[in-house]
Amino acid sequence: MFRAMNIAMRELEDILRFQADAGLDWAIEEEPVDRFAAARAAASGLPADAPGEAPNRTAPFTQTRPQDIRRPGQPGVAAAPAAPANGFAVPDEAAVAAAREAARSAPTLEALKAAVEAFEGCNLKFTAKSTVFADGNPAAPLMLVGEAPGRDEDLVGLPFVGRSGQLLDRMLAAIGLDRTSVYISNVLPWRPPGNRTPTPFETEICRPFIERHIELANPKLLVCLGGASAKVLMDTTEGILRLRGQWRDYPLGATAIPVMATLHPAYLLRQPAAKRYAWRDLLSVRGRVTAPPGDG
Repeated sequence: MFRAMNIAMRELEDILRFQADAGLDWAIEEEPVDRFAAARAAASGLPADAPGEAPNRTAPFTQTRPQDIRRPGQPGVAAAPAAPANGFAVPDEAAVAAAREAARSAPTLEALKAAVEAFEGCNLKFTAKSTVFADGNPAAPLMLVGEAPGRDEDLVGLPFVGRSGQLLDRMLAAIGLDRTSVYISNVLPWRPPGNRTPTPFETEICRPFIERHIELANPKLLVCLGGASAKVLMDTTEGILRLRGQWRDYPLGATAIPVMATLHPAYLLRQPAAKRYAWRDLLSVRGRVTAPPGDG
């Protein structure tokens, strides 16, 4: 009996650890809550369920496709978003325009980091504990880009420091690299609550920052960690299993740099058999990093 109880306790501990690693640190309520409606009600001085301000608990969330987002310069796109009054920002075209202007105005990585930390046009910032900008050597020839920080990254303020980051460190060590010889960042600098998938607008708002980040770092090679990062930076809808291992061109000013997608370390933790594909990708990366200047 005691043996069975010990096994059950270990299984429960494994489940809790898995949930913590997955970012499930928010309690789930009985009914969905419209946080934006509550914030609007707070801004107007009315309770969330006051007459005329009944919370919308049934309307589904409407996803906006990236191709439906109007770019700055098109008719109807505002120059900048209004400052959030009560700790939230509704993702919209004005926020995208403001992010592009803030990113374009940053002349250095230090200035870009300050611009990202000061930016208030993305709602993710108000639920995250940290702005996760980058780690490693900004002068390194290889830059790695994931999708977004997770729970551990949000707590520490650095990218890839949890279980996925530990595996990434071992992967880099296998080809003779470490965090002093690579530069690491994410498409989104703020953790989505509960590690949920970022909305298209949230990704589009953050896109100018990572694009400017790559431009200022000016690496020799760019590697996208996972399909989400690859779809943003490689402008593709292909799945990661079909896309991985292929070198393409990433436009950088008047030139281009080689970019490749590989499997995200989190995926490899769930699917250890796929490590053989990641190893092939790493060998290709090592060949490019160590190639003499001018060799393709």
